[in-house]
Amino acid sequence: MKMFNEEIQGQLKEIFQEMKGDVTIALFTKEGECPTCAETLAYMQEVEELSDKIHLEQYDINKDAELAKKYNVAMVPSIVMLDADKQYKGVKFNGIPAGHEINSFIPAILEVSGNESEMPAELEERIKKISKPINIKVFITLSCPHCPGAVQKAHKLALMNPFIEAEMIEAETFGELSMKHNVSGVPKIVINDEHDLLGNQPIQEFLNTIESIA
Repeated sequence: MKMFNEEIQGQLKEIFQEMKGDVTIALFTKEGECPTCAETLAYMQEVEELSDKIHLEQYDINKDAELAKKYNVAMVPSIVMLDADKQYKGVKFNGIPAGHEINSFIPAILEVSGNESEMPAELEERIKKISKPINIKVFITLSCPHCPGAVQKAHKLALMNPFIEAEMIEAETFGELSMKHNVSGVPKIVINDEHDLLGNQPIQEFLNTIESIA
């Protein structure tokens, strides 16, 4: 079953014309137990067909363990976004970015391609001052209309600072991890596995939390 009808395909093709450079979607799956891997692969294959600047590469988390370690991939399906130089920019999706989450997935492709949105100078200065490893997990559900905004902000921080990694986590697919982090509402933002924010917070709140980490 196709994810996109002809009308949506046309709209997305037009959007992807704004891409500056090529983007590689590195999809990590696993043989055997992975209920959503086949669906995610089919989805990514459809996305790849929408632009000659989008390239899909499929890997197995076990067979390609070294590469998975390089990109900090610990679960499947996991989508790692690479820029035109095949560099990982800290932008990752764990689980299928369908439903409302297409509204964070499409902007991620554009931004990784080099078509980045502008940031106020004051915030940009704060982001660039961050000099410690930061991991941002944004737990989402595909039916949540507010979740893509939180994911976009986390990914934006990662794109602007190499110390930051940001990942969407589809809460239902990764139920055990969701329970570990007490995810009872979404979007739930978890920074360095111990600092929590709930809701589609402004980017200033992300920064306030990050700056408070010793």
